[in-house]
Amino acid sequence: MSDRAPVFAESSRAATNDWSLTEASEEDIDQLMGWFPDANTINIWGGPGFHYPFTRETFHHDVLWSEMASYCLRDPAGRFVAFGQFYDRMGRINLARLVVHPESRGQGAGKRLISGLMATARPMFDLSEFSLFVFDDNTPAFECYKSMGFVVTEYPGKMPISEPCLYLTRPVSE
Repeated sequence: MSDRAPVFAESSRAATNDWSLTEASEEDIDQLMGWFPDANTINIWGGPGFHYPFTRETFHHDVLWSEMASYCLRDPAGRFVAFGQFYDRMGRINLARLVVHPESRGQGAGKRLISGLMATARPMFDLSEFSLFVFDDNTPAFECYKSMGFVVTEYPGKMPISEPCLYLTRPVSE
C-alpha cells in the first residue's frame, strides 16, 4: 500500500471496511498500465490520442502524469482498485480517465471513486459543476454516472472527441 495519506476516506462499520482515495504514485501508474490489454480498452479509457502499444514513457506522457491531479482508490485491504483524474475544463471540474480494475467492477468501486474525486476536487476549484465524457456504448459507466446525478448535456463548442461520445454534467452542490 502507498505510504501517502488518504485524501478521502469512507468509513463503514469498522476500520477494516475503510476505502481510501490517495494521490497516485509513479508505481501506481506503472500498475495501471496492466489494466489495458489491447487497443480497444485503452481507447475507451484514454481516448483516441492515447498510444497503443504503449511504453512506460508514452503511458506516463499520455496520462498527463505531471500535469493532472491523479488519484487511486484503495479497498479496505489496501488494494489499488480504481483510478481517476480531475482538472478544470471549460469552467467545470472535469473527471477524467475513470477506471475500475477489471476484477473489481460491479462492486461499487466506481461510485466510491467518483464520490472521492468529487469530494477532493470540490474545495480546490471555485466552480459550480462537474463534467465527464463517456462513450455512448459504455453502458455500465453511463449507468453509474447517471445514478450519481450526471445528465447528458450539450458540449459547449465543438466536441473534442470524434468517436460517439456523451458529455455529462451535474451540479457540485448535489
